[in-house]
Amino acid sequence: MSPPASQRRRSRLLSWPLLFVAILAFHSLAVYLFTRGFLLTRTELDLHSSRDDRPPQGDVSAGCTSWPPPAVDRLVIVVLDALRFDFVAPSTFFPEKHPWMDKLQVLQKLAANEKTSARIFKAIADPPTTSLQRLKALTTGGLPTFIDVGNSFGAPAIVEDNIMHQLVKNGKRVVMMGDDTWIQLYPEHFNKSFPYPSFNVKDLDTVDDGVIEHLLPSLHNNDWDVLIAHFLGVDHAGHIFGVDSTPMIQKLEQYNKILEGVIDTLRTLSKPGGTHENTLLLVMGDHGQTLNGDHGGGTAEEVETSLFAWSPKTPPDAVLSVLDHSSCNVDLHGEEVCISSMQQLDFAATISALLGIPFPFGSIGRVNPELYALSTGTWVNQRMGTDACTLQNDLEAWMRRYAEVLCVNCWQVKRYIDQYSATSVIGFPSEDLQHITNLYSRAQANWSASLRFTCSSETGSQEKLEGEGSVLPQQIDAYTDFLQTFAKLARSAWTEFDLWSMGIGLLLMILSVIIQAYMLVKLNTICQPSEQKTASSSIIRKLFFAFALVAIRAASFLSNSYILAEGRVANFLLATSCVTSVWHSMVKGEFSIENLVFLLLNIFARFGIEIGMSKQLPAPAITKDHSVSAICKIFGVNSCNILLEIFPIASLAFVAYIILKCLSHAICQKFLKYFVLCGTMVSYVSIACHWASETTLFSHTRPVQEFGRSLAPRFVYAIGGLSLAISALYRIFSPSDHLKMNKRITILVAIMLCSWSPTILVLLGRQGPFVALICMTGAWCIIKLQQKCQRGSGLSVADPVSVIQWSFLAVCLFYLTGHWCTFDGLRYGAAFIGFDHFHIIRQGLLLSIDTFGVSHILPILSLPFIAVVWYNSTSKDSRLKDVILNNITQVLLMYGLVTAITATMTIICVTIQRRHLMVWGLFAPKYVFDAIGLLLTDLLICLASLYYS
Repeated sequence: MSPPASQRRRSRLLSWPLLFVAILAFHSLAVYLFTRGFLLTRTELDLHSSRDDRPPQGDVSAGCTSWPPPAVDRLVIVVLDALRFDFVAPSTFFPEKHPWMDKLQVLQKLAANEKTSARIFKAIADPPTTSLQRLKALTTGGLPTFIDVGNSFGAPAIVEDNIMHQLVKNGKRVVMMGDDTWIQLYPEHFNKSFPYPSFNVKDLDTVDDGVIEHLLPSLHNNDWDVLIAHFLGVDHAGHIFGVDSTPMIQKLEQYNKILEGVIDTLRTLSKPGGTHENTLLLVMGDHGQTLNGDHGGGTAEEVETSLFAWSPKTPPDAVLSVLDHSSCNVDLHGEEVCISSMQQLDFAATISALLGIPFPFGSIGRVNPELYALSTGTWVNQRMGTDACTLQNDLEAWMRRYAEVLCVNCWQVKRYIDQYSATSVIGFPSEDLQHITNLYSRAQANWSASLRFTCSSETGSQEKLEGEGSVLPQQIDAYTDFLQTFAKLARSAWTEFDLWSMGIGLLLMILSVIIQAYMLVKLNTICQPSEQKTASSSIIRKLFFAFALVAIRAASFLSNSYILAEGRVANFLLATSCVTSVWHSMVKGEFSIENLVFLLLNIFARFGIEIGMSKQLPAPAITKDHSVSAICKIFGVNSCNILLEIFPIASLAFVAYIILKCLSHAICQKFLKYFVLCGTMVSYVSIACHWASETTLFSHTRPVQEFGRSLAPRFVYAIGGLSLAISALYRIFSPSDHLKMNKRITILVAIMLCSWSPTILVLLGRQGPFVALICMTGAWCIIKLQQKCQRGSGLSVADPVSVIQWSFLAVCLFYLTGHWCTFDGLRYGAAFIGFDHFHIIRQGLLLSIDTFGVSHILPILSLPFIAVVWYNSTSKDSRLKDVILNNITQVLLMYGLVTAITATMTIICVTIQRRHLMVWGLFAPKYVFDAIGLLLTDLLICLASLYYS
């Protein structure tokens, strides 16, 4: 005897959520295995250099048997976080002058007037350019590891050998003030420290004011050898307001005054016998930033930062022979300024050589000749070894000293290469390792010939052999070739890939896609009545078309250019589906207004993606590149700015009106209806108060500002959380027999969207209403078109084209809101809306909602709309309930399959491109975003299947 229909239905209701949970577990395992194989960090050797370490006597000359002697007594490092190269270099070096240029005049004047002791460098960082990775790379002398990005909000202490460890180990006293990341990385390395919280990007002054309070007084003290002052104002001003903003310019002007005070103090105390007689000042950035203030990727704006070096004690004029003169230009005052270039990879080795401490064991950089030469101490004509002779001029003496420093530098790097290759799982390719070894052997074999001098002990005379003038530069070039070749090898093949783990993870992903596709076909077969078998050909055509669109988008990930243009690719494919729909309806003579609206909507979406929305407009001010700048020229900039401040609030009111109107028709229970309506109204009023408090209209009304900036967003979050709790209780305890199934699903979806949308809107900022209108209009078009298609065909299976359009619309909204699949695409400012202090769980949750709100949360939770609107029957029989629930299951399964196919193709592309130059700057972040997006999609589908079943 067969079980009753209600029991069979209950069994099906339980089986599909379990299937989605199984898919989530399967994908989690696949992602874990692939990530473990792909994002392995380089092997960090637990070895440290020691003062007693000596190169083998048989390999090197007597002058290269110990660590270099100190060249400076004290070092002042001023770190200006996110210091772009064009913040420091004169504007004459760039094709176009911008408002943020030429603000650090004190550095430019020193570089122009004191050419032998001051220099501006373009410092090239290695991506990813997050602050933690940059500080770690600067101090260890190694290349950044991609996996460290995950620690950017909770940095563990660095255990790998680094210059901070060497400073403490060799008796150097270090004082730090500013960004508290230093304390997280080096908790026990400072004699004195004045840390300040660094994660509140809306706070431009707390860290900087703390540094200012301690910096100048510390310069008068004798209780330190290295002073580190890390300012954060420029980085935070960029994140919140962008580079082309008044707060950014004000910060740069403030820094100029601070640096004037630092330089004047150092100059005053640099007299013979003074505190800073032999001190070196470094003003540097850890990375750059894009025009909208983001960083983390590998674009030129992000990796190009500045380093300025100045010695109060002037080296001999021979230093000009060492400095590069290939990039020279006049500044605004007509003075010649020359700019050099260096790799940040060289920072640790150079600082170690200047301070006379052992190089960090894992350092693979080269002692930079120009930065090394700017210190007067490197020009002291002293004996470097037992076989050394007093040379005839300063340049030859310095070149010999630098060659011996490079000799130790190369020995240290070769020692590291040998140890790394012996202990790591894979090491470097044998042919590349042999080439590196040959370069080192040739350089050391030529060492004795490079210093061929005959010194007469009886007369003290010196005879230089013919051709000696070119031998030292050749020896320096040989060492440089070895170091640069290995650095290039490390950049191209540093990460160890566990191909077995990667392969198993990839196979599991492919297997999951096959299983999901099979289950979808099986479900379609079950759901489709026998009388509709003849109509299945139309579904097959739609499946083929939908698969083609997904395959085209997935295949585009093989190209780094198409990954950068992913938003435009998704928009193009969405428009293609619209054009196909228009053509098909015109052939049938059933053209509808929804097709035209959807096409126009795609144009607006493409326009928003091209402009970049929040990427190009981090502040309400209008830039000359913005599309409405022509209108502003007519009405005036001030009027236009006021209009821009009012327009988002007016748009929000329109969005709220539409939502309240829909809610009043969707929800029939009085208590639930009034609660949702009141909660939504309070949320939208709070959002309007929050935006109004940030405008100039209420700049003199302190109570409004305090409420709007802090309390109003918290009201939105609280109401959203309460609405989620109410929706869960309603789902569990409300009786369903008195409602049509489609009516019940509509109520559940409406409550869920009203719980999430205000929070997402307030996090999106003033672009939120515009994005909401596009989202609602696009969803309405897809639903209406699908409804007409369903009525015409009479099929009881989900339309795959509608699901694909829903998915592409979500991708477009992700890029429309200024997000990108790179770490500089995270809108960190959104995490602090309503809060001033950093808490990793709270800020992490808000940042996640902002990042995935319009691309994952809202689209997935609103998917049942595609299923329920097809049926307007008042029937309550079990067949109608089964049809609706089956369609919801099909839609969720289709959407999960589309995401799985996309993620699988991303994994394939990353596997193929793992040796690509942009793997860590582009392909790896894309994989991380897609992997997280896949797991989040699976989780939301599991919750949706339970909530709507």
